[in-house]
Amino acid sequence: MRADPENTWDSVESLSPVSEKTAETIELLQPDVKTSELDKIIVRGGNPLRGEIKISGAKNAVLKHMCAALLTDDAVTFTNVPVGLRDVRFLGQVLSHLGMTVALSSDGKAILRAQTIKTHIAPYDLVRKMRASVLVLGPLLARHGQAEVSLPGGCSIGGRPIDLHLKGLEAMGADISIESGYIKAKAPQGLTGALIEFPFVSVGATDQLLMAATLAKGETILRNAAREPEIVDQGNALIKMGAQIEGLGTSEIRIQGVERLHGTTHDVVADRIETGTYMCAVGLTGGELRLKKTQTSLLPALIAPLVRAGLTIEQDGQDILVARSAPLVRGTDIMTEPHPGFPTDMQAQFMAMMCLCDGASMITETIFENRFMHVPELNRMGANIRVQGQSAIVRGVKKLTGAEVMATDLRASVALVLAGLVAEGTTTVNRVYHLERGYENIVQKLSGVGAMIEKI
Repeated sequence: MRADPENTWDSVESLSPVSEKTAETIELLQPDVKTSELDKIIVRGGNPLRGEIKISGAKNAVLKHMCAALLTDDAVTFTNVPVGLRDVRFLGQVLSHLGMTVALSSDGKAILRAQTIKTHIAPYDLVRKMRASVLVLGPLLARHGQAEVSLPGGCSIGGRPIDLHLKGLEAMGADISIESGYIKAKAPQGLTGALIEFPFVSVGATDQLLMAATLAKGETILRNAAREPEIVDQGNALIKMGAQIEGLGTSEIRIQGVERLHGTTHDVVADRIETGTYMCAVGLTGGELRLKKTQTSLLPALIAPLVRAGLTIEQDGQDILVARSAPLVRGTDIMTEPHPGFPTDMQAQFMAMMCLCDGASMITETIFENRFMHVPELNRMGANIRVQGQSAIVRGVKKLTGAEVMATDLRASVALVLAGLVAEGTTTVNRVYHLERGYENIVQKLSGVGAMIEKI
Protein backbone atom coordinates (compact mmCIF):
# COMPACT_ATOMS: atom_id res chain seq x y z
CA MET A 1 0.00 0.00 0.00
CA ARG A 2 1.29 3.46 -0.86
CA ALA A 3 2.54 5.50 2.09
CA ASP A 4 0.93 8.88 2.67
CA PRO A 5 3.78 11.28 1.84
CA GLU A 6 2.15 14.27 3.49
CA ASN A 7 1.61 12.49 6.80
CA THR A 8 5.13 11.14 6.62
CA TRP A 9 6.55 14.61 6.13
CA ASP A 10 4.42 16.51 8.67
CA SER A 11 6.40 15.16 11.60
CA VAL A 12 9.63 16.77 10.39
CA GLU A 13 8.37 19.84 8.59
CA SER A 14 9.98 22.00 11.26
CA LEU A 15 13.36 20.61 10.18
CA SER A 16 13.20 22.40 6.85
CA PRO A 17 16.47 24.26 6.07
CA VAL A 18 14.76 27.64 6.54
CA SER A 19 13.37 26.82 9.98
CA GLU A 20 14.82 28.27 13.16
CA LYS A 21 14.57 24.77 14.69
CA THR A 22 17.20 23.19 12.47
CA ALA A 23 20.23 23.38 14.75
CA GLU A 24 20.37 19.65 15.53
CA THR A 25 19.75 18.58 11.95
CA ILE A 26 22.24 20.96 10.39
CA GLU A 27 24.85 19.98 12.96
CA LEU A 28 24.35 16.32 12.08
CA LEU A 29 24.88 17.09 8.41
CA GLN A 30 28.29 18.61 8.99
CA PRO A 31 31.46 16.53 9.20
CA ASP A 32 32.54 16.16 12.81
CA VAL A 33 34.45 19.38 13.40
CA LYS A 34 36.38 17.62 16.18
CA THR A 35 37.93 15.22 13.69
CA SER A 36 41.01 16.21 11.70
CA GLU A 37 44.01 14.57 10.08
CA LEU A 38 45.87 15.14 13.35
CA ASP A 39 43.46 13.07 15.44
CA LYS A 40 44.63 9.69 16.69
CA ILE A 41 43.27 6.58 18.35
CA ILE A 42 45.27 5.16 21.24
CA VAL A 43 44.86 1.44 21.99
CA ARG A 44 46.38 -0.47 24.89
CA GLY A 45 46.19 -4.20 24.33
CA GLY A 46 45.54 -7.08 26.66
CA ASN A 47 41.85 -7.22 27.52
CA PRO A 48 39.43 -9.85 26.19
CA LEU A 49 36.17 -8.43 24.87
CA ARG A 50 32.98 -9.27 26.77
CA GLY A 51 29.50 -7.80 26.51
CA GLU A 52 27.11 -6.49 23.88
CA ILE A 53 27.59 -4.33 20.80
CA LYS A 54 24.67 -2.94 18.82
CA ILE A 55 25.42 -3.31 15.11
CA SER A 56 24.60 -0.21 13.08
CA GLY A 57 22.74 -0.05 9.80
CA ALA A 58 24.93 -0.77 6.77
CA LYS A 59 26.87 2.21 5.46
CA ASN A 60 26.96 0.62 2.02
CA ALA A 61 23.17 0.39 2.01
CA VAL A 62 22.15 3.73 3.53
CA LEU A 63 24.25 5.79 1.10
CA LYS A 64 22.45 4.37 -1.92
CA HIS A 65 19.10 4.70 -0.13
CA MET A 66 19.78 8.41 0.35
CA CYS A 67 20.56 8.81 -3.36
CA ALA A 68 17.40 6.87 -4.29
CA ALA A 69 15.32 9.46 -2.43
CA LEU A 70 16.06 11.76 -5.39
CA LEU A 71 13.76 9.57 -7.52
CA THR A 72 10.57 10.89 -5.87
CA ASP A 73 9.17 14.21 -4.73
CA ASP A 74 7.60 12.51 -1.69
CA ALA A 75 9.28 12.09 1.67
CA VAL A 76 11.22 8.88 2.28
CA THR A 77 12.02 7.71 5.81
CA PHE A 78 14.85 5.36 6.74
CA THR A 79 15.40 3.86 10.19
CA ASN A 80 18.48 2.11 11.63
CA VAL A 81 20.64 4.78 9.96
CA PRO A 82 24.22 5.29 11.21
CA VAL A 83 23.78 9.06 11.38
CA GLY A 84 27.16 9.55 13.04
CA LEU A 85 29.18 8.38 10.04
CA ARG A 86 31.14 11.01 8.17
CA ASP A 87 30.07 9.52 4.82
CA VAL A 88 26.39 9.90 5.74
CA ARG A 89 26.98 13.54 6.67
CA PHE A 90 29.01 14.26 3.55
CA LEU A 91 26.34 12.75 1.30
CA GLY A 92 23.71 14.74 3.20
CA GLN A 93 25.59 17.87 2.18
CA VAL A 94 25.62 16.82 -1.48
CA LEU A 95 21.88 16.08 -1.45
CA SER A 96 21.08 19.32 0.37
CA HIS A 97 22.99 21.19 -2.32
CA LEU A 98 20.79 19.55 -4.96
CA GLY A 99 17.65 20.76 -3.16
CA MET A 100 16.77 17.85 -0.88
CA THR A 101 15.72 18.48 2.70
CA VAL A 102 17.64 16.03 4.87
CA ALA A 103 16.61 15.51 8.50
CA LEU A 104 18.79 13.21 10.58
CA SER A 105 18.06 12.42 14.22
CA SER A 106 20.16 10.86 16.93
CA ASP A 107 17.79 7.89 17.21
CA GLY A 108 18.93 6.64 13.79
CA LYS A 109 16.16 8.07 11.62
CA ALA A 110 16.64 9.89 8.33
CA ILE A 111 13.79 11.67 6.57
CA LEU A 112 14.59 12.95 3.10
CA ARG A 113 12.49 14.88 0.64
CA ALA A 114 13.49 16.16 -2.78
CA GLN A 115 10.26 17.99 -3.53
CA THR A 116 12.10 19.98 -6.18
CA ILE A 117 15.54 19.66 -7.74
CA LYS A 118 17.17 23.08 -7.34
CA THR A 119 20.26 22.22 -9.34
CA HIS A 120 21.44 19.25 -11.38
CA ILE A 121 25.11 20.00 -10.64
CA ALA A 122 27.01 18.09 -7.94
CA PRO A 123 30.25 20.10 -7.61
CA TYR A 124 33.80 18.93 -7.10
CA ASP A 125 34.17 20.43 -3.63
CA LEU A 126 31.43 18.11 -2.33
CA VAL A 127 31.78 15.00 -4.48
CA ARG A 128 35.58 14.72 -4.03
CA LYS A 129 35.08 13.91 -0.35
CA MET A 130 33.45 10.54 -0.95
CA ARG A 131 33.12 8.20 -3.89
CA ALA A 132 29.48 7.23 -3.28
CA SER A 133 28.41 10.75 -4.29
CA VAL A 134 28.59 9.63 -7.92
CA LEU A 135 25.41 7.59 -7.27
CA VAL A 136 23.34 10.78 -7.58
CA LEU A 137 24.00 10.62 -11.34
CA GLY A 138 21.43 7.96 -12.27
CA PRO A 139 18.59 9.26 -10.08
CA LEU A 140 19.12 12.87 -11.27
CA LEU A 141 19.16 11.76 -14.89
CA ALA A 142 16.11 9.53 -14.52
CA ARG A 143 13.96 12.14 -12.78
CA HIS A 144 15.38 15.47 -13.95
CA GLY A 145 16.60 14.59 -17.45
CA GLN A 146 20.08 15.97 -16.86
CA ALA A 147 22.96 15.73 -14.43
CA GLU A 148 26.41 17.20 -14.06
CA VAL A 149 28.48 15.35 -11.48
CA SER A 150 32.14 15.73 -10.62
CA LEU A 151 34.27 12.65 -11.03
CA PRO A 152 34.44 11.03 -7.58
CA GLY A 153 37.14 10.66 -4.94
CA GLY A 154 37.34 7.98 -2.22
CA CYS A 155 39.79 5.57 -0.60
CA SER A 156 43.17 4.86 -2.19
CA ILE A 157 42.68 1.12 -2.61
CA GLY A 158 43.12 0.93 -6.36
CA GLY A 159 41.38 1.85 -9.58
CA ARG A 160 37.60 1.84 -9.44
CA PRO A 161 36.59 3.23 -12.83
CA ILE A 162 33.00 4.28 -13.43
CA ASP A 163 32.94 3.47 -17.13
CA LEU A 164 30.39 0.69 -16.54
CA HIS A 165 28.05 3.26 -14.97
CA LEU A 166 28.37 5.52 -17.99
CA LYS A 167 28.12 2.78 -20.64
CA GLY A 168 24.97 1.47 -18.96
CA LEU A 169 23.33 4.91 -18.90
CA GLU A 170 24.31 5.43 -22.55
CA ALA A 171 22.66 2.12 -23.41
CA MET A 172 19.51 3.54 -21.80
CA GLY A 173 19.63 6.55 -24.11
CA ALA A 174 21.64 9.11 -22.19
CA ASP A 175 24.03 11.48 -23.96
CA ILE A 176 27.19 11.55 -21.83
CA SER A 177 30.45 13.46 -22.05
CA ILE A 178 33.30 14.15 -19.64
CA GLU A 179 34.52 17.71 -19.60
CA SER A 180 36.87 19.44 -17.15
CA GLY A 181 36.55 16.64 -14.60
CA TYR A 182 32.74 16.52 -14.73
CA ILE A 183 30.35 13.88 -16.05
CA LYS A 184 27.75 15.72 -18.12
CA ALA A 185 24.68 13.63 -18.91
CA LYS A 186 21.42 14.46 -20.68
CA ALA A 187 18.26 12.49 -21.37
CA PRO A 188 15.64 15.16 -22.17
CA GLN A 189 13.11 12.53 -23.33
CA GLY A 190 13.81 10.27 -20.38
CA LEU A 191 15.69 6.99 -20.18
CA THR A 192 14.67 3.83 -22.04
CA GLY A 193 14.97 0.26 -20.80
CA ALA A 194 17.86 -1.76 -22.17
CA LEU A 195 19.68 -5.08 -21.86
CA ILE A 196 22.93 -4.40 -20.00
CA GLU A 197 25.44 -7.19 -19.50
CA PHE A 198 28.36 -6.29 -17.25
CA PRO A 199 31.75 -7.71 -18.33
CA PHE A 200 32.55 -8.19 -14.63
CA VAL A 201 30.58 -7.80 -11.44
CA SER A 202 30.37 -4.18 -10.32
CA VAL A 203 28.51 -3.18 -7.16
CA GLY A 204 28.56 0.51 -8.01
CA ALA A 205 27.32 0.07 -11.58
CA THR A 206 24.56 -2.27 -10.41
CA ASP A 207 23.51 0.32 -7.81
CA GLN A 208 23.52 3.15 -10.33
CA LEU A 209 21.59 1.42 -13.09
CA LEU A 210 19.11 -0.23 -10.75
CA MET A 211 18.03 3.19 -9.52
CA ALA A 212 18.01 4.79 -12.97
CA ALA A 213 15.97 1.95 -14.48
CA THR A 214 13.07 2.38 -12.05
CA LEU A 215 11.83 5.44 -13.98
CA ALA A 216 12.95 4.36 -17.47
CA LYS A 217 10.44 3.53 -20.22
CA GLY A 218 10.13 -0.23 -20.63
CA GLU A 219 12.18 -3.06 -19.19
CA THR A 220 15.83 -3.01 -18.16
CA ILE A 221 17.73 -6.26 -17.64
CA LEU A 222 21.00 -6.23 -15.69
CA ARG A 223 23.05 -9.36 -16.31
CA ASN A 224 26.08 -10.37 -14.27
CA ALA A 225 24.69 -8.01 -11.64
CA ALA A 226 26.10 -7.73 -8.14
CA ARG A 227 24.25 -9.74 -5.47
CA GLU A 228 25.35 -8.09 -2.22
CA PRO A 229 22.82 -7.88 0.65
CA GLU A 230 23.01 -4.09 0.40
CA ILE A 231 21.80 -4.23 -3.20
CA VAL A 232 18.95 -6.53 -2.17
CA ASP A 233 18.11 -4.03 0.56
CA GLN A 234 18.23 -1.18 -1.94
CA GLY A 235 15.92 -3.06 -4.30
CA ASN A 236 13.47 -3.87 -1.51
CA ALA A 237 13.31 -0.20 -0.53
CA LEU A 238 12.69 0.78 -4.16
CA ILE A 239 9.90 -1.81 -4.40
CA LYS A 240 8.30 -0.20 -1.35
CA MET A 241 8.51 3.09 -3.26
CA GLY A 242 6.57 1.56 -6.15
CA ALA A 243 9.33 0.15 -8.35
CA GLN A 244 8.83 -3.13 -10.21
CA ILE A 245 11.94 -5.27 -9.69
CA GLU A 246 12.55 -9.00 -9.94
CA GLY A 247 15.66 -11.13 -9.40
CA LEU A 248 17.23 -9.36 -6.43
CA GLY A 249 20.04 -11.46 -5.00
CA THR A 250 20.64 -13.21 -8.33
CA SER A 251 22.95 -12.33 -11.22
CA GLU A 252 20.03 -11.16 -13.39
CA ILE A 253 17.83 -8.29 -12.22
CA ARG A 254 14.80 -7.18 -14.23
CA ILE A 255 13.31 -3.72 -13.73
CA GLN A 256 10.08 -2.60 -15.35
CA GLY A 257 10.06 1.19 -15.39
CA VAL A 258 7.18 3.10 -13.80
CA GLU A 259 6.02 6.69 -14.23
CA ARG A 260 6.77 7.77 -10.68
CA LEU A 261 7.85 6.52 -7.29
CA HIS A 262 6.35 7.50 -3.95
CA GLY A 263 7.42 7.82 -0.34
CA THR A 264 7.87 4.95 2.09
CA THR A 265 9.52 3.90 5.35
CA HIS A 266 12.34 1.35 5.32
CA ASP A 267 14.58 -0.18 8.02
CA VAL A 268 18.19 -0.35 6.81
CA VAL A 269 19.82 -3.79 6.81
CA ALA A 270 22.50 -4.48 9.44
CA ASP A 271 26.10 -3.70 8.55
CA ARG A 272 27.63 -7.08 7.76
CA ILE A 273 31.16 -5.63 7.62
CA GLU A 274 30.85 -4.12 11.08
CA THR A 275 29.47 -7.49 12.23
CA GLY A 276 32.44 -9.35 10.77
CA THR A 277 34.91 -6.81 12.14
CA TYR A 278 33.81 -7.42 15.74
CA MET A 279 33.89 -11.17 15.12
CA CYS A 280 37.54 -10.87 14.11
CA ALA A 281 38.16 -8.75 17.21
CA VAL A 282 36.98 -11.67 19.35
CA GLY A 283 39.22 -13.98 17.33
CA LEU A 284 42.18 -11.83 18.37
CA THR A 285 41.37 -11.01 21.98
CA GLY A 286 39.25 -13.94 23.13
CA GLY A 287 36.18 -13.36 25.28
CA GLU A 288 32.60 -13.40 24.03
CA LEU A 289 30.38 -10.82 22.38
CA ARG A 290 26.68 -10.57 21.67
CA LEU A 291 26.30 -8.65 18.41
CA LYS A 292 22.82 -7.21 18.46
CA LYS A 293 20.39 -6.89 15.55
CA THR A 294 22.39 -8.66 12.88
CA GLN A 295 22.29 -11.98 11.01
CA THR A 296 24.81 -14.66 10.08
CA SER A 297 22.96 -15.02 6.76
CA LEU A 298 24.50 -11.70 5.67
CA LEU A 299 28.02 -13.21 5.80
CA PRO A 300 27.91 -16.79 4.52
CA ALA A 301 31.45 -16.73 3.11
CA LEU A 302 32.94 -15.25 6.29
CA ILE A 303 31.28 -17.50 8.86
CA ALA A 304 32.81 -20.71 7.50
CA PRO A 305 36.47 -19.60 7.63
CA LEU A 306 35.94 -18.02 11.05
CA VAL A 307 34.61 -21.34 12.35
CA ARG A 308 37.54 -23.18 10.75
CA ALA A 309 39.83 -20.71 12.49
CA GLY A 310 38.35 -21.66 15.87
CA LEU A 311 35.49 -19.29 16.58
CA THR A 312 32.06 -20.41 17.75
CA ILE A 313 29.27 -18.43 16.12
CA GLU A 314 25.60 -18.84 16.93
CA GLN A 315 22.47 -17.01 15.81
CA ASP A 316 20.33 -16.23 18.86
CA GLY A 317 17.12 -14.56 17.72
CA GLN A 318 18.08 -11.20 16.25
CA ASP A 319 21.59 -11.39 17.72
CA ILE A 320 24.81 -13.27 17.05
CA LEU A 321 26.89 -14.82 19.83
CA VAL A 322 30.60 -15.12 19.00
CA ALA A 323 33.45 -16.55 21.10
CA ARG A 324 36.90 -18.06 20.56
CA SER A 325 37.03 -21.71 21.53
CA ALA A 326 40.83 -22.21 21.49
CA PRO A 327 43.83 -20.34 22.93
CA LEU A 328 44.81 -19.25 19.41
CA VAL A 329 43.02 -19.10 16.08
CA ARG A 330 44.17 -21.61 13.49
CA GLY A 331 45.82 -20.55 10.24
CA THR A 332 43.08 -20.35 7.58
CA ASP A 333 43.28 -19.43 3.88
CA ILE A 334 40.79 -17.08 2.21
CA MET A 335 40.32 -15.49 -1.22
CA THR A 336 38.20 -12.40 -1.78
CA GLU A 337 35.49 -12.68 -4.43
CA PRO A 338 32.28 -10.89 -5.39
CA HIS A 339 29.32 -11.79 -3.18
CA PRO A 340 28.50 -14.49 -2.15
CA GLY A 341 32.27 -15.00 -1.93
CA PHE A 342 34.53 -13.70 0.83
CA PRO A 343 34.06 -9.91 1.03
CA THR A 344 37.04 -7.74 0.14
CA ASP A 345 35.93 -5.34 2.87
CA MET A 346 36.79 -8.04 5.45
CA GLN A 347 40.22 -8.97 4.09
CA ALA A 348 42.27 -6.56 6.24
CA GLN A 349 40.47 -7.51 9.47
CA PHE A 350 40.87 -11.22 8.77
CA MET A 351 44.57 -10.67 8.08
CA ALA A 352 44.97 -8.87 11.40
CA MET A 353 43.37 -11.84 13.15
CA MET A 354 45.72 -14.26 11.37
CA CYS A 355 48.81 -12.40 12.64
CA LEU A 356 48.60 -14.41 15.89
CA CYS A 357 47.39 -17.66 14.35
CA ASP A 358 48.70 -21.12 15.00
CA GLY A 359 50.40 -21.91 11.71
CA ALA A 360 50.11 -19.83 8.56
CA SER A 361 47.47 -18.31 6.30
CA MET A 362 47.36 -17.33 2.64
CA ILE A 363 45.14 -14.35 1.89
CA THR A 364 44.43 -13.63 -1.79
CA GLU A 365 42.88 -10.36 -2.95
CA THR A 366 41.13 -10.52 -6.33
CA ILE A 367 38.94 -7.39 -6.21
CA PHE A 368 41.26 -4.40 -5.69
CA GLU A 369 44.89 -4.29 -6.76
CA ASN A 370 46.09 -1.97 -4.01
CA ARG A 371 44.48 -3.36 -0.88
CA PHE A 372 47.51 -4.62 1.01
CA MET A 373 48.62 -1.20 2.25
CA HIS A 374 48.03 -2.29 5.85
CA VAL A 375 50.71 -4.99 5.57
CA PRO A 376 53.73 -2.74 6.28
CA GLU A 377 51.95 -1.26 9.29
CA LEU A 378 51.08 -4.68 10.72
CA ASN A 379 54.67 -5.78 10.17
CA ARG A 380 55.81 -2.74 12.14
CA MET A 381 53.84 -4.20 15.05
CA GLY A 382 55.74 -7.48 14.78
CA ALA A 383 53.60 -9.41 12.30
CA ASN A 384 55.23 -11.73 9.77
CA ILE A 385 53.52 -11.03 6.46
CA ARG A 386 55.02 -11.30 2.98
CA VAL A 387 53.17 -10.14 -0.13
CA GLN A 388 53.59 -12.12 -3.35
CA GLY A 389 51.55 -10.62 -6.16
CA GLN A 390 47.86 -10.87 -5.29
CA SER A 391 48.51 -12.98 -2.19
CA ALA A 392 49.86 -12.34 1.28
CA ILE A 393 51.44 -15.11 3.33
CA VAL A 394 50.79 -14.59 7.05
CA ARG A 395 52.86 -16.66 9.46
CA GLY A 396 51.58 -16.54 13.01
CA VAL A 397 53.82 -14.90 15.62
CA LYS A 398 53.74 -15.22 19.40
CA LYS A 399 52.97 -11.58 20.04
CA LEU A 400 52.38 -8.17 18.50
CA THR A 401 53.93 -5.04 19.98
CA GLY A 402 52.31 -1.63 20.10
CA ALA A 403 53.64 0.95 17.62
CA GLU A 404 52.73 4.18 15.88
CA VAL A 405 50.98 3.25 12.63
CA MET A 406 49.28 5.07 9.77
CA ALA A 407 45.80 4.28 8.43
CA THR A 408 45.64 4.33 4.63
CA ASP A 409 41.97 3.50 4.03
CA LEU A 410 38.80 2.59 5.90
CA ARG A 411 39.27 -1.16 6.34
CA ALA A 412 43.05 -0.91 6.86
CA SER A 413 42.46 1.54 9.69
CA VAL A 414 40.15 -0.81 11.59
CA ALA A 415 42.58 -3.71 11.05
CA LEU A 416 45.23 -1.67 12.88
CA VAL A 417 42.83 -0.96 15.72
CA LEU A 418 42.11 -4.71 16.02
CA ALA A 419 45.81 -5.48 16.13
CA GLY A 420 46.21 -2.87 18.84
CA LEU A 421 43.60 -4.60 20.98
CA VAL A 422 45.94 -7.56 21.49
CA ALA A 423 49.37 -5.94 21.09
CA GLU A 424 51.66 -5.52 24.10
CA GLY A 425 51.97 -1.85 25.03
CA THR A 426 50.39 1.10 23.26
CA THR A 427 49.37 1.40 19.62
CA THR A 428 48.77 4.85 18.10
CA VAL A 429 46.67 4.86 14.92
CA ASN A 430 47.03 8.04 12.89
CA ARG A 431 44.63 9.47 10.26
CA VAL A 432 41.54 8.05 11.94
CA TYR A 433 39.21 10.13 9.79
CA HIS A 434 39.23 7.09 7.47
CA LEU A 435 37.84 4.99 10.32
CA GLU A 436 35.03 7.42 11.07
CA ARG A 437 33.81 7.22 7.48
CA GLY A 438 32.52 3.71 8.06
CA TYR A 439 32.41 2.73 11.75
CA GLU A 440 29.86 4.45 13.94
CA ASN A 441 31.02 5.13 17.52
CA ILE A 442 33.72 2.47 17.32
CA VAL A 443 35.70 3.86 20.27
CA GLN A 444 32.60 3.89 22.49
CA LYS A 445 31.50 0.43 21.32
CA LEU A 446 34.87 -1.19 21.97
CA SER A 447 35.48 0.56 25.27
CA GLY A 448 32.03 -0.59 26.37
CA VAL A 449 33.10 -4.24 26.09
CA GLY A 450 36.43 -3.96 27.84
CA ALA A 451 38.88 -2.51 25.31
CA MET A 452 41.35 0.15 26.47
CA ILE A 453 40.87 2.64 23.64
CA GLU A 454 40.48 6.39 23.31
CA LYS A 455 40.54 9.08 20.68
CA ILE A 456 42.82 12.09 21.16
